[in-house]
Amino acid sequence: MEVTLLGTGAPAGLPRPDCPCAACATALGEDARAATALLVDGTLLLDLTPGAAFAAARAGHSLGGVRQVLLSHPHDGPAVEVPAGLPQPARVPDGRELALLTGHRVRAVAMDGPGTGYAVTGPNGQRVLYLPPGGAPAGLENNGAHGAVVCDMVLADVVGRPDALAKLRAVGALGPTTDVVAVHLDHDVPPGPELRRRLAAAGARAVPDGTTLTVGVYEDVPDVPRRTLVLGGARSGKSVEAERRLEAFPDVLYVATGGSRNGDKEWASRVAVHRDRRPGSWRTAETCDLVPLLAVDGPPLLIDCLSLWLTDAMDSVGAWDDAQWADGGERALRERVRELTDAVRATRRTVVAVSNEVGSGIVPATASGRRYRDELGRLNAAFAGECEQVVLVVAGQALVLRG
Repeated sequence: MEVTLLGTGAPAGLPRPDCPCAACATALGEDARAATALLVDGTLLLDLTPGAAFAAARAGHSLGGVRQVLLSHPHDGPAVEVPAGLPQPARVPDGRELALLTGHRVRAVAMDGPGTGYAVTGPNGQRVLYLPPGGAPAGLENNGAHGAVVCDMVLADVVGRPDALAKLRAVGALGPTTDVVAVHLDHDVPPGPELRRRLAAAGARAVPDGTTLTVGVYEDVPDVPRRTLVLGGARSGKSVEAERRLEAFPDVLYVATGGSRNGDKEWASRVAVHRDRRPGSWRTAETCDLVPLLAVDGPPLLIDCLSLWLTDAMDSVGAWDDAQWADGGERALRERVRELTDAVRATRRTVVAVSNEVGSGIVPATASGRRYRDELGRLNAAFAGECEQVVLVVAGQALVLRG
């Protein structure tokens, strides 16, 4: 099958008309996107958008061979004049399958909100899944054999609904060779390098309007880094960045190294904010015993954060007492750090770890404060040395230091 993307943007397009935001201001050239619409093998049109005929012509195609037009959006969209010779748009009821004379089969996939997804199977058995803006599949856990069929290509709202990919991964519908293409792109993420970086973390990519994709052909999409360290200062957005990197994956284990602090309402409020923004499918473990978790196979780990792990480790070796520090405490801490970094090197799990970057701030006034600052710098450097990707978050902006 061939899929031509007549548009890859949100329903309002990108840039949005009369929107003064920075993302819209920089959405120029290949980053300008019309509303998403797909032309499959020149015979099936998914979503009829304004200017579809001209978009097809610019891509070197004609709508003259289209035999079926299907709508996916939660609504029928703006009033669009149906080009002459094009059939009237229709919508397949959820769970029903439409067979075309061309040999294509289209099954309507139920969504967790308004709108319709379409699983298109070509004459040669290749499978494409197309999801509407803001939508994720519903009921995949009980979808029987359909949930186990690996898609060759998925076109979805990766930025707006990364959990849609997590649901597909959970049931085996999205495999390591699935080409994931982001569509319905809006101004939530600045176009260009930042968009590519965020999509790559989910195992996805974006293409310009007018691109024709051949289903089943291997694409050199960057592999999702298996080990990532996210650094940043206080309130820099480092935890949000780390969580965003795993939103598209199911069954994430969130490892909270801070534990609970009885009677500390401010700390409880911080913990609640973190917990409320995590996907509901994630589990939480409150522990500083990281080595055993890294040593066993399992779902991705999000460790937040190494700074609090270090505090616990320094407590355990008596690092705050100069005499204990000199009498074996420093040596014991070095061993703890070595055990952790060795475990990171050997782990087969996907790991995203968060740590504070405190070395650029004011020099602490106490010896213990300076000791902590120095040891955290050493820990960050050692941990980063075992990671495929290292990111520094400053004012909510992620700077890739490695990877």
